[in-house]
Amino acid sequence: MVSFASRKARQHAVMSADFERELTREVLRTELLRVRALIVTGCVIVVFFTAIELIDPRVVERVWHGTSGRVQLYALMAGFILFEVWVHAQIRRNLRLGRDVPVVRRYISALIETSVPTVILVLQIRSMGASQALGFVTPLVYFIFVILSTLRLDFWLSTFTGFVAAGELFAVAMYFNATDAAGEPETYFHAVRSTIVLICGVLAGAVGAQLRRQFTASIAAATARDRVTNLFGQHVSPQVVEQLMAEGTSAAGDLRRVAVMFVDFRGFTAGAQTRTPQEVVDRLDGAFAVLVDILDREGGIVNKFLGDGFLALFGAPLEASDAAHRAVAAGREMLTAMDRINAQTSWPLRIGIGIHFGEVVAGNIGSPRRKEYTVIGDTVNFASRLEALNKEFGSQFLISASVREALGDDGDDAVALGEVEVRGYDRPVAVFQLG
Repeated sequence: MVSFASRKARQHAVMSADFERELTREVLRTELLRVRALIVTGCVIVVFFTAIELIDPRVVERVWHGTSGRVQLYALMAGFILFEVWVHAQIRRNLRLGRDVPVVRRYISALIETSVPTVILVLQIRSMGASQALGFVTPLVYFIFVILSTLRLDFWLSTFTGFVAAGELFAVAMYFNATDAAGEPETYFHAVRSTIVLICGVLAGAVGAQLRRQFTASIAAATARDRVTNLFGQHVSPQVVEQLMAEGTSAAGDLRRVAVMFVDFRGFTAGAQTRTPQEVVDRLDGAFAVLVDILDREGGIVNKFLGDGFLALFGAPLEASDAAHRAVAAGREMLTAMDRINAQTSWPLRIGIGIHFGEVVAGNIGSPRRKEYTVIGDTVNFASRLEALNKEFGSQFLISASVREALGDDGDDAVALGEVEVRGYDRPVAVFQLG
């Protein structure tokens, strides 16, 4: 039986090395976005400051009172931009190599970046005074770094950024002993403002952590979907994939009652001899597309493509109490669909279908490196033999006695062909024709 794993167990199951590697790549990509935003912001500040200086030098003079502060500002911004360019190159290198950035380096980078507004603030205090500088625009620059820290997708890094910004802002205000108009220290004002900065850092961290959880959930879902695809091949409908992801599957072999369907194109090899390989592939792909779509609608899956035919299952990997009904319904629709297709092509194809219903062992078979979900047992062998009997009877759709019994009244149109000798079996078996 299919094992129904808990949500937590399924999440642990997909936490593989591939999962961790993909999550690291996503985090590095968002980190690259953050660094690019800082580089652009730094360039915009330099361009804006230069434009003001060229348009109205008196405004700049009122802020900086001389050229030394402006030169230092340009040098600081140039160094900041070059630092971010270096960080960007390092992240790209790690992304290319599939490695994460060390945690210590992230914190050092956050400390250096968040200290840039502090250095600018000190330069402005020396130029225009503590009260004016602390009430000017520079303290607002801290919020740029706090907001962009969200893209680090790390709660503690964003909180650290907010802590550094708040601590440095408050320390600068206290060191330079900023006072109000009456000459009294504005300790309360600066403490409250620094607290707001710290709270913003915590909130940015919470948002980043939520984004990381969403990334994790998305990657986990993609990993689980890849696992299902690798396990069952690329021939499972999206609906079956979603159900398999929701219910989970057992790695061990399970005893299941399934309807096994073999489908084969009659005379395909002879027709292919007079056509180009591309014509053969196109004709086969077109026919398979129609037949597999029918299987999807009836809840079956293609377990294997066998050259110009395939093996399909109903009732595995997902249980189905009406597996035989679904298989026969799919077979009837396939015959109708092929008649419709043959009327529109110069290369008509005739299919043979054989369906048997019984017990099989279903599970993951293969080497430790490559496993495949498949079914094993006499039910599979007999379904294959049954389909091959279409050549002998000139028929297209044969079912076994177990399928006829499972159909009940839905199989009233079945024609009994009597007890038939089947290769590999000691006793004759009952065979019925449909369609």
